[in-house]
Amino acid sequence: MRLKQKVIIVTGAGSGIGEGIAKRLAQEGAAIVVNDLQVTGGERVTAEITAAGGQATFIQADVTANDSMAALVRQTVKTYGRLDVMINNAGWTHRNQPLLNVTEAEFDKCYAVNVKSIYLSALHATPVFRQQGGGVFINIASTAGVRPRPGLTWYNGSKAAVIVTSKSMAAELGPDNIRVNCINPVFNPDTALSTEFIGGEITEERRAKFLATIPLGRFSTALDVANAALYLASDEASFINGVCIEVDGGRCV
Repeated sequence: MRLKQKVIIVTGAGSGIGEGIAKRLAQEGAAIVVNDLQVTGGERVTAEITAAGGQATFIQADVTANDSMAALVRQTVKTYGRLDVMINNAGWTHRNQPLLNVTEAEFDKCYAVNVKSIYLSALHATPVFRQQGGGVFINIASTAGVRPRPGLTWYNGSKAAVIVTSKSMAAELGPDNIRVNCINPVFNPDTALSTEFIGGEITEERRAKFLATIPLGRFSTALDVANAALYLASDEASFINGVCIEVDGGRCV
């Protein structure tokens, strides 16, 4: 197993991409800390991992709150004795709309969930990694951070911040044997935020419009992203640092 004896936190793992990452990495032998703000989803994913023969624990935490993130890392180390990989997957978007229509509260939430959470994870996981002699951060960004579409301006900016922050963290923490990479998924119409990305009902016409921008002819899945995370979390990627893997089927526009 490629992740045997590794302890991995996956934030926002109660559904969607986070769920896919948690389950895939558990299949490869990792002990997974399923984190989510919603108890129902988090406990469901944890139960499904253990029922399949994997190892998982649910820890509720708000990724935008300092004390909550500190407790998440502290409780993980208390439970498993270490932390090897921190996957910052939890994300949020404002609705697709003109940039001036986004409220200040929506802007603040977007940056708190998408960017501040990475700051807080670094604040609390980095000392653990340093004490252990190394560790891995994997930050889930988006193709929106490199090829933005109109209507999601502030979300686009938050994901661009994730990408640049990840590269800067990689440069600064590399001497401590701490690797930092990120993943850029393309739009997936089956996630909880998909209607917000589109700005309304997911009609066949809208699906076709988005699909036409992906040369491989299909949308990304949680498993696609999970397999990229599996590689970055594994020792096979021990010399991969500061990269951003685009899981987007070659999206060109």
